[in-house]
Amino acid sequence: MESTHLLSGSKKRVKIHPHTVTAKYATHTPYAPQPGVHTHFPQPGDDGYDDAPSFEDFGSFLEETSDRKQLTESKKWPLTLFGSRDKDTAPKPQAAGGAEVGEGGAKAAKGSGKGVGEQLASFGEASVSASRLTWVGLLGAALAHGCLIVLTRLASERFSLGPLFLVLVRSIVQLLSVAVPLHRGESPFGPEGYRLRLLCYGIAYSLSLCCAYSSLTFVSAGNATTMWRLATTALSATLAFLLLEERLGLADGITIAAGLCGLGLVLLPTADETNVDSPTDPVVFWRSAFGWSLSALAGLWMALALVGYRSLKERVGVGTALFTVSWTGCLLAPASLALLQEGWSWPVSAPAWGLVLGLVACSVAAFLGMTHALTRLHPALVSASQSLEVSVAMLLHLAVLPAAPTAPEVVGNVMVVLSVGWLVAMKLLPSRGGGRRQREEYEEILDSPIK
Repeated sequence: MESTHLLSGSKKRVKIHPHTVTAKYATHTPYAPQPGVHTHFPQPGDDGYDDAPSFEDFGSFLEETSDRKQLTESKKWPLTLFGSRDKDTAPKPQAAGGAEVGEGGAKAAKGSGKGVGEQLASFGEASVSASRLTWVGLLGAALAHGCLIVLTRLASERFSLGPLFLVLVRSIVQLLSVAVPLHRGESPFGPEGYRLRLLCYGIAYSLSLCCAYSSLTFVSAGNATTMWRLATTALSATLAFLLLEERLGLADGITIAAGLCGLGLVLLPTADETNVDSPTDPVVFWRSAFGWSLSALAGLWMALALVGYRSLKERVGVGTALFTVSWTGCLLAPASLALLQEGWSWPVSAPAWGLVLGLVACSVAAFLGMTHALTRLHPALVSASQSLEVSVAMLLHLAVLPAAPTAPEVVGNVMVVLSVGWLVAMKLLPSRGGGRRQREEYEEILDSPIK
């Protein structure tokens, strides 16, 4: 909120904005500036005078300041691979009567409480609608991640397709996403000045996938996925605080901690794994330890990737991010295949190719839902919501490959579902109370002495 000094014998006109209050003064006596003292207040029509948008102008204000508009108008790509050219833009002239309409709208809102309520209700509905869309995308991404786990296991067990080979195939197919930034006139390698950070994001994301899928060779898919998600959630909260200074609220922190405890219960070993009577093979032990280490390392790389894109959300679109992840994956997946000496096995049947294409579709849907949510939510909240993939994978696994889950797995998955459900409820349900508080603050401003 902006504040100005009061001038004696002056009339004031107040314009209300959701975040600012601008008071304009019209003096009856000519202003006589004192030498060396700069106390001039710009009057309507003077150079540098900027009218704050009224409630009626709030829709255009959102459109003018939206991230998408900044993305599309900041840089345009002239169909060259590595260069980008500044777009010749001219400032849009404002309507001559815009200020008068805004002032009239503010006065009408001042005289009528119903107009204020309608305006605040429209703003609240737009905000809640965007939040609901974000959370629907996140829950859809969690469902896609759960399907991805089951499809990866089926491809390995029934068609002998290696996990890293699946990463390579999905990266190659996802190269088609280059059409999105080209269609929007953007550089597929990101805007100038941010390409190195975008490259680091792509490398971190691809390394996370390579580590996570490599761990499937040494530990079970369920344990590897659970450890990956647990490490990603915990580390993303820490790194977001250290690198971006973004803090979690107390309620969010408690809810995320409950979900992490649920994931920990899912990771508890079964009776067969804790049988102390059977001798332990050192080779089996170290292979398992290496697999767990790869899963934890995958969580670290994914947390870095989430925090990295969070810092680039105003400059890099989702399509550009997908293309970056795809071409870096095309480079790192073969290197991981050569390092682990995993053999190549191409699909030889139509069901195998259908499964691979379904895997690619699920991976794209999961990526889009997560990356879009990063533009609005804390990285730890995004990762915590994806913990539902463990529960979804367990249900699908029971339907495809029947196996009775243990009691800790059932309790852990119930805790995960409840924590994510409570998190969604906290973010969406209090919207009406928030709108009521905003209206009370607005009416308090209208009744304040400054008018």
